[in-house]
Amino acid sequence: MSASGGSISFSRGFDAAPGVLERVSPLTRRMVAPNPSPMTFTGTCAYVVGEGEVLVIDPGPADDAHVEALARALGRETIAAILVTHTHGDHSPGARRLKALTGAPVLGCAPHAPTGVEAADRAHDLAHAPDRVLAEGDVVEAGGARLETVGTPGHTRNHLCFALAQEKALFSGDHVMAWSTTVVIPPDGAMGDYMASLEKLRARDDSVFWPGHGGPVVEPQRYLRALAHHRRQREQAILARLERAPAAVAAIVADVYPGLDAALARAARLSTLAHLEDLATRGLVVVEGAPFEEGARFRLA
Repeated sequence: MSASGGSISFSRGFDAAPGVLERVSPLTRRMVAPNPSPMTFTGTCAYVVGEGEVLVIDPGPADDAHVEALARALGRETIAAILVTHTHGDHSPGARRLKALTGAPVLGCAPHAPTGVEAADRAHDLAHAPDRVLAEGDVVEAGGARLETVGTPGHTRNHLCFALAQEKALFSGDHVMAWSTTVVIPPDGAMGDYMASLEKLRARDDSVFWPGHGGPVVEPQRYLRALAHHRRQREQAILARLERAPAAVAAIVADVYPGLDAALARAARLSTLAHLEDLATRGLVVVEGAPFEEGARFRLA
């Protein structure tokens, strides 16, 4: 989700055509799904890693034509495994369809654990049931490629990234993207976890990130620093607003996101709520009422 008022700049120069499997590095190919929206940019990026026997990351939404095009583009190549970064509906449902076509097992993130909060749960693919859940450090190999699992909760509780050591590349899902900041939807998503996962990636030496939407993140360490700074600025803006008076989320969003595109209003509200929940956990903010209720108000502790 793009946000005004920060110091970070986003790259929107991405024009990959949907339905075309294109090579983006010696070991990696990408196909964009035809599901553009304010939250998905030009569509979800599915990645094919390796040669001959391949690994497919995030086949995308429940779109039979897209999944069939991906399988058809691989020709005689064999899919050794289908990996999923997280269970949002624009990433994981295609995995079941691709498995039905090819017999390849589905690996990766755990199933979504419902929270009982509609705003958090309705974006998830509740039918996701992987053949194997991957944990930190688990490795999957095929076709000359070796992918290592990196746990990155925050955007969702079950979010994973996958590192390709041969190219010093990281498939970053929705955790880090070049075109926009990442929306965090509590209570499944958590801002504290998200910030900790950013710091975790800053300790790595990857040279490029391949995200779930849009083009690559180049100079990722510099970009991660900018993302963390941007989030801290947003947090300080929220605290400054509450110094004036207690307020509901809608009033905070109006002040903190001036000139916000109406299409991003829900995402801004949820990210603001994620910041507020994190601030409450740290003892800096108090919530009056249930956070997801319309009448809930927040004040400084």
